[in-house]
Amino acid sequence: MTKLALKIDVDTYRGTRLGVPRLVEVLHRYGAQATFLFSLGPDHTGRALKRALRPGFMKKVSRTSVLSHYGLKTLLYGTLLPGPDIGGSCSDILRSVHDAGFEVGIHCWDHVKWQDGVENANAAWTEGEMARARARFEEIFGTAAKTHGAAGWQMNPHALRLTQRLGFSYASDTRGRHPFMPVCNGELILCPQLPTTLPTLDELIGMDGIGPDNVHEHLLRLTREQPPHGHVYTLHAELEGMKLLPVFERLLAGWTEQGYVLSSTKAIFDDLDAARLPRHEVIRGEYPGRSGTLMLQGEEFLVTPKLTQAEGDHAQ
Repeated sequence: MTKLALKIDVDTYRGTRLGVPRLVEVLHRYGAQATFLFSLGPDHTGRALKRALRPGFMKKVSRTSVLSHYGLKTLLYGTLLPGPDIGGSCSDILRSVHDAGFEVGIHCWDHVKWQDGVENANAAWTEGEMARARARFEEIFGTAAKTHGAAGWQMNPHALRLTQRLGFSYASDTRGRHPFMPVCNGELILCPQLPTTLPTLDELIGMDGIGPDNVHEHLLRLTREQPPHGHVYTLHAELEGMKLLPVFERLLAGWTEQGYVLSSTKAIFDDLDAARLPRHEVIRGEYPGRSGTLMLQGEEFLVTPKLTQAEGDHAQ
């Protein structure tokens, strides 16, 4: 049976405390699996307001009712209010997700800092942010993280290389069509990418007559035909775990009726033969309904890419 993986990005302190437990309860009720990716450091959501000058950002904010989903307090964290330490103060909640049988992984250390800073960051900055998240994950769970899904689908060449160097089994940092082995600047990176294949609720609501009452119908039309490697759907603890929880339940019921197995991203990865995955360039580009640019699955790389430095060292 075809799998549809549920990748849950947890961006904020509020989403961790309130959205995550609600999602765990609903997933258990539907017999669904999922992968939870946690922000592990400070919640500085308020600092995202500096994106107001970015083309399309304010239009997206008005479409998706950011205040009603995130709450005023969250929108002040990192500016007028200190940002709470998510991993430090919510470690019991994070462990409870793992103990409930769900896959857990790394989203980021500081969501806003990563999303706004990684595109032009150097190697030291990038490794520092990923190392902080990795260390906190090991402190909480007592084991190394095996998967990474970047905040806002934002990466740079250093971060892509680090998915291999830090020992992740696979990552989900991109938007695309099917699993692939990433190539960046001509370098093959031996950490498979399982891209998000479907649009998210915040990209759809407010566009072309789509609202909370009918957005599930649009998504279910997109999943009517089952692709060979299934789908990856990214949801957010702050949206589907809170005000849009009824929408998520309608999606779970619809996907079950369509015959999908609602799984973790690891379940899709486990079905893959990584050595046979097509190699695709990772490119930066725009995505409908989202402001700015993010990492996309580009065209298939048909010539032999060079090895990353990490793999070259291993081969020697």
